[in-house]
Amino acid sequence: MNGAHGVYLYERVGSYIPRVAAVHDLCGYGKCSLGIAIPVLSAAGCDVCPVPTSLFSAHTKFPVFYMNDTTSMLTHYLDAWDREGIELDAIYSGFLGSAEQVASIKRLYETHPRALRVVDPVMGDGGTMYPTYTAELCASVTELVDGADLLTPNLTEAHLLTGLDYRGQDVSDEFVRTTVDALLEMGANRVVLKGVTRGDGIIRNYLAGRELEFCEVSGELLPYMLHGTGDLYASALLAAAMCGKSLLDATAFAGEFVVHAMRVTREQPDYQVRGVSFETCLGEVAALVPQSA
Repeated sequence: MNGAHGVYLYERVGSYIPRVAAVHDLCGYGKCSLGIAIPVLSAAGCDVCPVPTSLFSAHTKFPVFYMNDTTSMLTHYLDAWDREGIELDAIYSGFLGSAEQVASIKRLYETHPRALRVVDPVMGDGGTMYPTYTAELCASVTELVDGADLLTPNLTEAHLLTGLDYRGQDVSDEFVRTTVDALLEMGANRVVLKGVTRGDGIIRNYLAGRELEFCEVSGELLPYMLHGTGDLYASALLAAAMCGKSLLDATAFAGEFVVHAMRVTREQPDYQVRGVSFETCLGEVAALVPQSA
């Protein structure tokens, strides 16, 4: 077993710009999903190729929102990619519109077997599934765990994936280890389990994998919640990894980046619903790009 400082998900070589397929929804108002993944990964010097799983007027924390499920177009969309011979260095999936969309992600895996597989199983929070999700959809997302190079669930999503009890956000290291071990046994190669809080002003994320030791990466817990921080965390982590940072350094960077963006958001009007405002922080991501790139 190695320390996470010695584990790298991607080797950045010279001036090459890596290409990342981002399989997420697109939200008109309230930044999340593709509205976060595209600019954050672009700032990291990546060519982001979106695969839109749904179109939303606004995120699902709003009492009224319009959703258009894009499942029916994805086969034709990926057929066109195949005809163009598009090559991918990473496949990053998040919010899905239907259970059938898992097949499209698996198709990408089969077409690009050497691409990094990053799965953010966006299914719920606070012990509850998101309103557009169903038990069938959650069961389908579980199929993406096996073979994931990096899996980034929160405690609710880990509960939905493993069937272990949801015990709130204040859980012991022992329970975290049990949860992470269950995800590794399901076939994930590396796991970042997010969002353990114990009333001490610290948020704890836990990193473990087949070739690395279990470790805690902690940061400041701000006294308010914002929509989209999970998407921002996973996108920032992947951005740092695609810049050649170690998994541990990428995990630490993601936590710090989210806290900074949350502080910026707090100064904006209607900050509770607008989504996380990261735009003025993107220079921190760009600074990660190797100078040779």
